[in-house]
Amino acid sequence: MPSESAIPGRDDLVARDRRCVMHPYAAPLSSAPLFAVERAEGVRLTLTDGRELIDGMSSWWAAIHGYGHPALTAAISAQLGRMSHVMFGGLTHAPAVELCEALVALTPEPLTRVFLADSGSVSVEVAIKLALQFFIARGQPEKRRLVSVLGGYHGDTFGAMAVTDPVNGMHHLFRGALTQHLFAPAPGPAFGAPWSPRALDSMAELLERHAHEVAAVILEPVVQGAGGMRFYHPRYLRELRALCDRHDVLLILDEIATGFGRSGEMFGCEHAGIAPDILCLGKALTGGTMTLAAALFTERVAETISRGEPRVFMHGPTFMGNPLACSAALASIRLLLGSPWRARVSAIEAQLRRELAPCRALDAVADVRVLGAIGVVELEQPVDMARVQPAFVERGVWLRPFGKLVYTMPPYIIEPAELSRISEAMVGVLSGI
Repeated sequence: MPSESAIPGRDDLVARDRRCVMHPYAAPLSSAPLFAVERAEGVRLTLTDGRELIDGMSSWWAAIHGYGHPALTAAISAQLGRMSHVMFGGLTHAPAVELCEALVALTPEPLTRVFLADSGSVSVEVAIKLALQFFIARGQPEKRRLVSVLGGYHGDTFGAMAVTDPVNGMHHLFRGALTQHLFAPAPGPAFGAPWSPRALDSMAELLERHAHEVAAVILEPVVQGAGGMRFYHPRYLRELRALCDRHDVLLILDEIATGFGRSGEMFGCEHAGIAPDILCLGKALTGGTMTLAAALFTERVAETISRGEPRVFMHGPTFMGNPLACSAALASIRLLLGSPWRARVSAIEAQLRRELAPCRALDAVADVRVLGAIGVVELEQPVDMARVQPAFVERGVWLRPFGKLVYTMPPYIIEPAELSRISEAMVGVLSGI
């Protein structure tokens, strides 16, 4: 190890990073724009060079209360003084029990059981395994395929990649190594558009032909996130729930991005008034403080797995039920429920609708759409990240476009003037493309 005096200072952080650190969705030898953060507080990121950026991303949609909230910091600090971690096999503790109780109370009936996981991708893996083991326990091991929809995204682990859009998703390179599942067209019509009775024809046909081998349908409710930021009609979910019941197929809803108020309802499925058999949560679960996720499922699923061999669910992460993360999550849920979150999200939605509207007139723009605390500008061509990312930083905001999408999902506590800075930056930068 180098001596302390040999370690370069913070001013050289980006150069040091480039010598040894890999970043998400980046080349190992990347020269893409990179900015070093010194501090995060409220809705602002302070770079090591002293510049302040208004965060329009909530750290990939997780930091819904902003950064450094005293309630979350106090919960983690208090728990750290008692117990930072203990294995969850054969042991339990108050933070995990209280969190699971809170999640059962918060989510739609009849979800009654909670499996705590490490990350959103792992919660999807857990959900898939729950569905498969459910039918194994029922003596139907042939029901081992899944149905998903195009335009979806569920994570970067192998099970999650296998149910992500296989053509236009981020994981087409690995298609040959992934389990081959079934895909229906992207759900529609658009949120707020008139309902089409033919919207589920392809899904219905797929389930009619393959129900004998399908364990579950998995999709993101109302909002397709990293697969394209598409917002679709809630009735699609209601009709899909009925189809799954008719064909003896479980319904898995991935609420990792939509959970905890982001779309204007506490959970995306509440727009449709339905509940899944298995529900995946992550991202905002801890308010963006620590990594934690959960898969909730019904008593029917729990009882079936418990009766079938081997009578235990075959999954168990080392850091399952981490007390620090559970304490943070419980504090985040209490903070959210004690806040006027619905009014805040509604106000963000109204402001984004007004302030992003000028983008519709730009030649480079294909569409502008807003739902809850999500504002999306879709371009005709992919974003030039080397040019656009620094341009946003120069305007004092942090946005992370991808593909053809420039979007914002700000913390719920953002002030109108701060949100206007983000909107103005989006309009200004895109006007120059």
